[in-house]
Amino acid sequence: MKKINELIDNALPALIDIRRDLHQHPELGFEEHRTSSIVSDWLEQNDIEVKKGVAKTGVVGLLRGKSEGKTVALRADMDALPITEESGVPYSSLTPGKAHSCGHDGHTTILMGTAKILSQLRDTFAGNVKFVFQPAEEGGGGGDVMCQEGVLENPKVNSIFALHDWPDLRVGEVGIQYGPSMASSNRFELTLYGRGGHAARPNLAIDPIVLASKVINDFQTIVSRQVNPLSPAVITIGTINAGNAANVIPESVTMLGTIRSFDENTKKLMMSSMKTIAESHSKMVGASPPKLEFNKGYPVTVNDDDMVDVVAKVSKNIVGENNTKIITEPSMGAEDFSFFLRQIPGAMFRIGIASLDGSPSPALHNPKFNFNDDSIPSGVSMMSGVEIGRASCRERV
Repeated sequence: MKKINELIDNALPALIDIRRDLHQHPELGFEEHRTSSIVSDWLEQNDIEVKKGVAKTGVVGLLRGKSEGKTVALRADMDALPITEESGVPYSSLTPGKAHSCGHDGHTTILMGTAKILSQLRDTFAGNVKFVFQPAEEGGGGGDVMCQEGVLENPKVNSIFALHDWPDLRVGEVGIQYGPSMASSNRFELTLYGRGGHAARPNLAIDPIVLASKVINDFQTIVSRQVNPLSPAVITIGTINAGNAANVIPESVTMLGTIRSFDENTKKLMMSSMKTIAESHSKMVGASPPKLEFNKGYPVTVNDDDMVDVVAKVSKNIVGENNTKIITEPSMGAEDFSFFLRQIPGAMFRIGIASLDGSPSPALHNPKFNFNDDSIPSGVSMMSGVEIGRASCRERV
């Protein structure tokens, strides 16, 4: 561990520069051309085999150890969000409407640092390490595409690990959770149709905005009155678009949203009830039938218990038992790391980014969010540690 710490200390100034450069140049899902170029150049400089263009803009590095053995994959996501940054840091996004407001710039940097450290230690472990730099986590399902394109083969991956920055934990703290840790997620688009007309003569029109207000209100009763109270569920409307003039009743309203759950039957109940509510309200006012579509979505993120044991053991060795936090409440957030976990055993853990002085960190997806560079060393230590520490659970890892 002392050797790893020394290597991290030597690499840290360059890693901070990389992280801030990535932060200044955010790229959305499947557009991460600049980011993937930086990643692939870095891997090649560290004598790691590189495969480019996986899932359009993804990068996969392969590091072979001193002898034959099993293969562990370490994954980071690279994409940014369609958000205008308001963090105020000197290295804020230079691209209007795009920002690294979820810390993927930090995730990418940590995995780049891990690749460098492990490349310098390749003579100390058997087997292989795959470094999976994934595009399009934020709704694009890049993890699913990477799995479809065979990222877990040639050589076959036996287990996989990932991390996510977490504002509720302080720098130096690691959060781990057994079993289901993040919810399934499905986006939906609902269009309600009315009959346009003059705002001063609403009796001659069918107002889709009033119709939408009733539908939205009743959507919330699905969670509060139809779903089992012991089964977590969320229905959120994120956007509503209708009309373009104050004195015109529009023809239609379109809204986008998301549903979250941990149970397949709960998800089916929400989808069915939403359709029934939208159709019933439309029929009541004489409107045309609505159009409701759900995307494929992300499955529940389920950590493998044995892999969590590996992370817990490594965490206690690196940050200490007091800083290793067992999380019992799952998050209603969603992760397309879930696609990897459906294929092979693995685990996602959380690293703290809140300041040690106790000052709050802006939430993920907040325009003021900025990844905390102080968490880079613990992130690299943990990702390096789960690779080296896998020997203690070699029968499965």
